[in-house]
Amino acid sequence: MTSRSVEDHARAVARLLGPALTPHTESVAVAAALGRVLDADVHSPLDLPPFRNSQMDGFAVAADSVRAVPVTLPVSATVAAGSAGPARLVPGSAVRIMTGAPLPDGADAVVPVEDTEPTAGATTDTVTVHRGRASGEFVRDRGGDVHAGELLLGAGAVLTARHLAMFAAVGAAELPVRRRPRVAVLTTGSELVAAGNPLRPGQIYESNGIALAASLTTNSADVVFAESSTDDPDQFRDLLRRATESADLVLTSGGVSMGEFEVVREVLTPLGGWFGHVAMQPGGPQGLTVVDGVPVLSFPGNPVSTLVSFEVFARPLLLRAAGLAPVHAGARALAGPLTSPAGRRQFLRGRLVDEGVRLESGPGSHLVAALARADVLIDVPADVTTMEAGENVQVWPL
Repeated sequence: MTSRSVEDHARAVARLLGPALTPHTESVAVAAALGRVLDADVHSPLDLPPFRNSQMDGFAVAADSVRAVPVTLPVSATVAAGSAGPARLVPGSAVRIMTGAPLPDGADAVVPVEDTEPTAGATTDTVTVHRGRASGEFVRDRGGDVHAGELLLGAGAVLTARHLAMFAAVGAAELPVRRRPRVAVLTTGSELVAAGNPLRPGQIYESNGIALAASLTTNSADVVFAESSTDDPDQFRDLLRRATESADLVLTSGGVSMGEFEVVREVLTPLGGWFGHVAMQPGGPQGLTVVDGVPVLSFPGNPVSTLVSFEVFARPLLLRAAGLAPVHAGARALAGPLTSPAGRRQFLRGRLVDEGVRLESGPGSHLVAALARADVLIDVPADVTTMEAGENVQVWPL
């Protein structure tokens, strides 16, 4: 089995996946755009608010008519939100108005209902104003929030609920967003059993498919296919064919080592696949293939190896394709000493603590519960064999 460095393999993965993960734009409904990356500047198609309207339930008046209070005014009309309302305010009168309703021409202020009272004993609809209001008070002007043609949000923004509220308010039905990579997940192993079923001797529960699908979703990829295969080559070939029909990229786990029953290596090597060893722990065995024009990235089957391989090789490329910011390593002091095998770049599981970063477990690639307790990977270079407490080490957030 040939060997290469982590850096060399990362470059090989990038070359293989580059064409498949070329950025593309698509339009999606505003309601479906949460978490997507805006792929073009968007300008407002209209003024917001689109017309002058009342900020309060109350009475629309000419401010000059309520300078001396108390004053009693006839109520000439009532206008509710959603109605056109009277074209003009009758001079010397008031219009009963609800929040959001359009202000009639001639009115330039709104007196809140709590500053008024109906006139006792009046034979006509009148209102007594006890507190005057200046011109513009409790009035929302047309375009007071945004004007037609004004930039609403620039390309590259990750869309949140507040962004969607804004786009909906200006009447946008769809938004141009970066298309998410479409990825298929195919796990392998005759020993795997779906959760909820009893375990027979020699069997384990399948977790890599769930972990990879969750990792893909978290990193803005769409999982379009997720299946598990036994070590039967025909079954794997059939599932792989189905995966490549719908995906830009296929991720497999398991079946890549040099032992017997390595179904991924057995099926893909004749198709031109590269299978070899990367100088890292965990995650040494790796594979790269193109099947029917679709890149296939093959990870080892131990749960920690699968997830670390995804973090190191797939995550950076998926984030770039989705238009999201890359994840950067940071320096932290070790809370305790560590040892690492010579010649292999090690990704230990760690947890951030007050003293810096603490090892969460040993290097075993099966320690999935320990990985769940970790929040960073501790990146130990291949030429480092020991580190003492207090030394700085690079950590990658999980």
